[in-house]
Amino acid sequence: MKRIGVDVGGTFTDFIYVDDDGKIEVYKTSTTPHDPSVGMMEGINAICDKLNIAHNEIQEIFHGTTIATNMVLEHKGARAGMITTKGYRDIIHIARHKRPTNFSIVEDIPWQKYPVCQRRDRYGVSERVTAPDGKELIPLNEEEVRNAVRKMKADKVEAIAVCFLFSFLNPAHEKRVKEIIKEEYPEVYISLSSEVLPQFREYERFTTTGLNAYIGPTTARYIKQLETTLKEQGYTAKVHLMQSFGGVASAKAAQKKPVNLLLSGPVGGVLGAIWTTKLTDIKNVITLDIGGTSADISVLANLQPSMKHLLDTQVGGYAAMVPMIDVGTIGAGGGSMAYIDEGGFFRVGPQSAGAVPGPACYNRGGVEPTVSDANIILGRLGTKLLGGRMEIKPELAEKAIMEKIGVPLNQTLDESALGIIDVMNNNMIQEIEKESVRRGFDPREFALFACGGAGSLHACSVARELGMKNVIVPLNPGALCAVGLVNTDLMYDFSKTEMQLSTKVNLDVLDEDFKVLEKEAHDRLVEDNMSEDNIIIQRVADCRYEGQGYEMRVPVIGGKVTEDTIEKLKESFHETHKKQFGRSFRQVAVEIVNIRVIGTGSIEDLNALKIEKGNGDISSAVSGQRSVTFRVNGKPEHMMTTIYERAELKAGDVIQGPAIINQMDTTIVIEPDCVGKVNDYGIIVIDIN
Repeated sequence: MKRIGVDVGGTFTDFIYVDDDGKIEVYKTSTTPHDPSVGMMEGINAICDKLNIAHNEIQEIFHGTTIATNMVLEHKGARAGMITTKGYRDIIHIARHKRPTNFSIVEDIPWQKYPVCQRRDRYGVSERVTAPDGKELIPLNEEEVRNAVRKMKADKVEAIAVCFLFSFLNPAHEKRVKEIIKEEYPEVYISLSSEVLPQFREYERFTTTGLNAYIGPTTARYIKQLETTLKEQGYTAKVHLMQSFGGVASAKAAQKKPVNLLLSGPVGGVLGAIWTTKLTDIKNVITLDIGGTSADISVLANLQPSMKHLLDTQVGGYAAMVPMIDVGTIGAGGGSMAYIDEGGFFRVGPQSAGAVPGPACYNRGGVEPTVSDANIILGRLGTKLLGGRMEIKPELAEKAIMEKIGVPLNQTLDESALGIIDVMNNNMIQEIEKESVRRGFDPREFALFACGGAGSLHACSVARELGMKNVIVPLNPGALCAVGLVNTDLMYDFSKTEMQLSTKVNLDVLDEDFKVLEKEAHDRLVEDNMSEDNIIIQRVADCRYEGQGYEMRVPVIGGKVTEDTIEKLKESFHETHKKQFGRSFRQVAVEIVNIRVIGTGSIEDLNALKIEKGNGDISSAVSGQRSVTFRVNGKPEHMMTTIYERAELKAGDVIQGPAIINQMDTTIVIEPDCVGKVNDYGIIVIDIN
C-alpha cells in the first residue's frame, strides 16, 4: 500500500510517503494561506515525481488541516443562522456567566463580540419536548419554521444550525425541521444538534452545533475541491482527515461534522510521538511540537494520551464539546515576533510572521524580528533551509533584531538574539509546567520529545531548565504530524445522554441504546469500505457520583448489559476517580451520564526499519564547522561547533555537544555537555548533563 500523509501548518506544509516495502520519503513546502490545497498538491506531485510513482498508484492520503481552527480563531466562518426553541435564542450569548478574565470590565468576550450565529439570524419557533422521557408537550409549528427559513434564505445565510431544548431525548422535531429546510432552501448547509452532539447541557450543545454550521460550508467546499483536484490530476486515493480525538474520518464524514477537525493538526504529532517512542526504551514523554506559529505540548504518561474534559474543550474561547486529545498550545514558533511592549517589557509571541511575509531572514518582505531570525544570528540555523531550496539572508535578520530590540534595549546583537531565545524558551517551560506539574506529573520523570520544524532547536535548553534527563529526536521531526497521520486508524465517536443511577439502572434500555450506537458505528465503517476483520467497537461511559457536577470517562465491557456489567463499570469509575483526585466514595451511587461507542477501522501501521550499524567513526557524517553562540554562565559565548548530516549517521553513533545536525525538515542543536546517541531505528536520544 502506498500512502501519503499531509499536515498543513501555519508556515510549512509537511509530507511523508510510506509504502509496504519500507520506503519513506519526507518533503516540505511553504503553506499557501490563500488556498492550502495549492501547497498541498505541489508537495504531493513533487513526491510522486521524485520517486517516479504514477498518481493512480497512491492509495490513501491522510490529511491534517488547520482550516477549521483558523476560521474560528480569525472569525472568518460562514454567515450562520439558528432555529431554536422559542425563548432560547440567546443561550449562546448568555453562556455560563463565565468570563475569561473575571475582574475585567473592558474585556471583549469572544462568544459575544464574535457570535457564531448573529442574533438577527437566530429564530425561535414554537415546539417543546419534555425531560426525562422526551414526550411532546408543544407540537412543532411548521409555518414558523418555514417563515424563518425563507427569511434566512432572503438574507443569504450560508448555514443553519437547528438546536431544540431537549432534542437529545427526542430528535423528531429537529429531523422535521431538516426536511423543511431541504424543501425551502436545499443548497444551505444544515447542522442538527441531535446529530452533532446528542447530549445534555444546552449551552455547549448549541454552541458546538453553531460552530459546526459556522465552519461547515467553507470546510465542505475545501474538501470537495481537494477531492476534485486530486481526481483531475489522476489521483484515485481515498482521502482521510485527522480528527481532534485521534482517529481519521472519511472525507464524506468530515464534511458532515467538521467540528471534529478543530484540533486536527496537533493530534497527528501526538500519535507520531507515541509510535516513535515505542522504538526506544523510554515510557514517559512530554511532546514539544514547535512549528512556525505555535508550540503544542502533550503529556504522555506510559505513552497514553489523555482526553480533555468535554467542558474544557474550547477553541478561540468558544465551547466545542467534542472529544479532543489533551494538547496545550501557545503562540511560540519559529515565526513568533519579538518586540518591546507599551510597558517596556521584552516579549516574544504570540503574534507570528506566519508563512507570508515570514521572518525577516526569509527575504519575503518581513521586517519584524522573529525566533528564526535569532537562531540564524546565533549560528544555530544555516543559511539554506528545506534541503537547500530556501536561501536565508542573515543580514536582514541582523537589521530587524538591532532596530527593534538591540537599540531600544541598548544590547549587543548576540545579547538580543539570546534574549529572544530565552524568552521563547521560558514561555514554553511555563506551559509545560502548567500541563504537567499542575496535574500531578513530575517532568523530571519524563523525556522531552522534540518535534516540529523548530522543536529540536530548543529542546536541550528547555529540558535542562525542567530537570529532564533526555531529549528524543525522531527520524523526521519536522514532519512528525504527517508520520502520525499515516499511523492512525479510522475512528468515529457516537454518544447518547442516559442519566441512570447505578442503584436503579434500566438494563434493557441501556443495552438497547448501546446496540443502536454500535450499529451506527459499524455502518459508518462499512460505508468507508472497512472489512469486518478490521472493525473494532468499544464502549465507554461518562460517569459521576450522584450529586457531582462533572463526569469522567470509563470503559464498559461489551456484550449484553447485565448487573455484572454495572458492577465492573462502578469499580472502574471508583479507581479512575481515586487516581485523578486521590480518593473515591464507594458508598455513593454512580450516575451514568452519557454512553459512547467508539468505532475503529484498523489501518496497517507503518513498518519501522532499522538503519545500518556504525563502527564508532562518525567523521564521514561531518559536513563542516561554524561558530555558534550559547549562553554560558549567563553570558554569550562563541563556540566552534561541528556540523553533521543526519543522513550519514548510523546506529550506535555518539555525538558530543556542542553539535549541529542538519536534515531537510529540521535542525538539531546538541548543546555543550550534552551527548546524542543514535539507536537502531535512527532515533537520536540526547542525554542532558
